[in-house]
Amino acid sequence: MNFFKTKNKQSIKFKWEDIQKRTAEQTIQTKPQEEIKEPLELSLTDNLQKIKELFGNSDDIIMREIRIGKEGRIKACIIFTDGLIDSQSAQNFIMESLMIDWRTTEVESESVSRLNLLQYLKDMVLTVGDIQDINDFTNLLDSLLNGKVILLFEGYSQGFAVEMKGGKERSVEEPTTETTIRGPREGFTENIRVNTSLLRRKIRDHNLWIESRKIGKVSKTNVSIMYINGIANDKIVEEVRKRLDRIKIDSILETGYIEELIQDAKWSPFPTMYHSERPDAIAADLLEGRIAILVDGTPFVITIPVIFAQFLQSPEDYYNRADITTLLRFLRYVGFFIALLAPSFYIAITTFHQEMLPTQLLITLAAQREGVPFPAFIEALAMEVSFEILREAGLRMPKAIGQAVSIVGTLVIGSAAVEAGFVSAAMVIVVAITAISSFIVSNYELAISIRMLRFPFMAIAASFGLFGIIVGLIALILHMCSLRSFGIPYMAPFGPFIKDDQKDAIFRMPRWAMFSRPRLISQTNITREDTPAPKPDSK
Repeated sequence: MNFFKTKNKQSIKFKWEDIQKRTAEQTIQTKPQEEIKEPLELSLTDNLQKIKELFGNSDDIIMREIRIGKEGRIKACIIFTDGLIDSQSAQNFIMESLMIDWRTTEVESESVSRLNLLQYLKDMVLTVGDIQDINDFTNLLDSLLNGKVILLFEGYSQGFAVEMKGGKERSVEEPTTETTIRGPREGFTENIRVNTSLLRRKIRDHNLWIESRKIGKVSKTNVSIMYINGIANDKIVEEVRKRLDRIKIDSILETGYIEELIQDAKWSPFPTMYHSERPDAIAADLLEGRIAILVDGTPFVITIPVIFAQFLQSPEDYYNRADITTLLRFLRYVGFFIALLAPSFYIAITTFHQEMLPTQLLITLAAQREGVPFPAFIEALAMEVSFEILREAGLRMPKAIGQAVSIVGTLVIGSAAVEAGFVSAAMVIVVAITAISSFIVSNYELAISIRMLRFPFMAIAASFGLFGIIVGLIALILHMCSLRSFGIPYMAPFGPFIKDDQKDAIFRMPRWAMFSRPRLISQTNITREDTPAPKPDSK
């Protein structure tokens, strides 16, 4: 018997070693080759043929061969990607300058020597702002795919890349996911350069620095780090650089790719990075010392580091009076706990702690549950899952019918379930209050975290009652206190308790009292003003 066991173990070991060996061989064979910077050829025909081969004769790569100079003696070619450039600007500032203006100029093309022809074109002929030299195919392809116009000339192993980005893009509109009653109505777009300009308009300071890099071997997505030099913590900025530079992936299509690859707590239900499509919210974070990460192709911008209290705040909090804002924040915190614990408390009290209810209410609930065949946990679980399905259906369906279907579905299912005796009317009320409270939380990611945690709390409430809920809350708080966002404690300023930062946590003090930035986030320039503003007279 031992012989067969030993033989089976050796067989499994050999098979596993064979699998590892084959996997290593496939990895070596499929490892992408490094890009070789092949220089341009002197022959224009050879260069154009090489470009056609690299793009597989794609019909959106436009090649327009022209002749320039006094008598058209110089052969050239204009290359661009259809849909990525402004065709009208290319016509007016490149083709017209080369084919018409240069031929009618007083300077003879023969007087321009062969050595300084390209410099002459750059200085005297082309009426465009951004011109870069192109010497190899790697830079040529990168420029061509980034919305630039390429100019190549016969007899020259050098060309130009002219900035002419254009094409159809979504205009600046009001954000749909972060609506406010008072405040700016503009939101980010999918163009990273438009997004940086929106932030530049709000922070007109030369210390607002931008560092760009390309991430993604195939997509080559433009990713930018934005921060205010002198306010942002240099150690956090350096850590962001290191984490971004460690990313080795084929493509980056949205900020969610970046978030998953560089976040701290990868298995925590709580978000440790904040994202928004409102320029005013990102500008406020930059002014507090945070760092923004912008990705080309998405209207959502990431800011780091973050704290838990930030997810229960809204940009509108800083446009209203302090007393109104404080009241709204209290409502958000109350809504957070109701959305997290309301079904759990109902299950625990009706299952284990009936003595906590008034006699009349207990009799009413008992009469309602008399014909219900399921325990409270199964009853709550069925209603919560049904509501989550309806909520997702309402989000994914067309806008014209999505809300109607979700509302009608909720009413029909709720009333039919009560009449059929599957659930009690009190359970429908609890689930409805829970759902409404979850919408009070202003941040969508935190709302999803609440939805994820609600089900484990329901399970421990059904197993251990209020004792299980208290133990679960203690474990949850310990987990939240252990989280870090780029080295910053997640529960600051509550844990560790920072007295000076309580002015903008649950309470929001008047503007004249908020003269300092969060201490743990901005450690180089804490004071917002040179001297604290005097308290206004009460008269």
